[in-house]
Amino acid sequence: MKKTVFTILGTALLCLQHANAQPTARTNDYHRWWQDRPFGPPFTSSQTNQLPLIRVQGNKFVDPDGKAVLFRGLSISDPDKLEHQGHWNKNHFEKVKEMGATLVRIPVHPAAWRERTPREYLKLLDQAVDWCTELNLRIIIDWHSIGNLQMELFQDPMYDTTQPETFEFWRTMAQHFKGTHTIAFYELFNEPTLYRGQLGSMSWSEWKKLNEDMIRLIRAFDTEKIPLVAGLDWAYDLTPLNLEPLEAEGIGYVTHPYANKRSKPWEPKWEEDFGFAAGRYPVIATEFGFTVPKGTALKDDDYGNLIINYLEGKGISWMAWCFDPEWGPSLLASWDYDLTGSGEFFKQAMHRKAGN
Repeated sequence: MKKTVFTILGTALLCLQHANAQPTARTNDYHRWWQDRPFGPPFTSSQTNQLPLIRVQGNKFVDPDGKAVLFRGLSISDPDKLEHQGHWNKNHFEKVKEMGATLVRIPVHPAAWRERTPREYLKLLDQAVDWCTELNLRIIIDWHSIGNLQMELFQDPMYDTTQPETFEFWRTMAQHFKGTHTIAFYELFNEPTLYRGQLGSMSWSEWKKLNEDMIRLIRAFDTEKIPLVAGLDWAYDLTPLNLEPLEAEGIGYVTHPYANKRSKPWEPKWEEDFGFAAGRYPVIATEFGFTVPKGTALKDDDYGNLIINYLEGKGISWMAWCFDPEWGPSLLASWDYDLTGSGEFFKQAMHRKAGN
């Protein structure tokens, strides 16, 4: 009984203390959530529209005069990685330009996007736009995930994402870079794959709808960028376009024609798997590469020469992987910017084809 009385009295005293207490002052860094805005203001620069706008006309990428543009370029590594290692600077892009590139692919890994935070990551991309505008380089922003976005199962932790995060990433890109002509392309998803069933199931119809949803979302903010849609099987296979192309205009399709995707002879299989699509739509090989000893002269029937000649013959733009000594197949042998064997090959190919 005493315990009950004391408990009641104690509770009453505690309530009285709270009633007489003064409100706690808010700290200056209190998060005023009702004032939240998108991640930073839209990108602005005196150079924003310095480069001519690239658009789609029929099965080509064209300039404002309607002249077909065939891009040759390369992928760098993730800006977050480069910044951490001290290589994120204009000089890095000058070295890209020296390779003969007209287009640079910037892969954004979901893990890096989250860890750095979108607000801080955008600062890196803003720098890339300024540098590339000065160097007359166009940009692909690539959401660099590998796996099954439908079931949200991915090949490695660095690629883990969700549908909402992917949609929000593209909404952020479209809001922030609207009107920025240096960024010509948005590669919606790097490499969709089911990994022989280990990453679940996803039909082409489901993949098609996800991409159509992303395109509609982007175009609510920005109608000028060209969305790029990857084929299945690690972005290699475009055969579903024979029956079910996307219901979207002004887009391009992506293939990653690494040598291991098919056995020799390659050309008829490339034609069957992705080359046919170039007769109807713009196609760009945004990633492929190979390893060869430095100083090696490739034969006419080696993979490197065959794939470049095939792509060029079909009017397919292409991007070599990867301008980093640690991510293979590497174009760089070290951070002194000496080239590997494949780096030498692709530099010669870009300059030779540009000359033609």
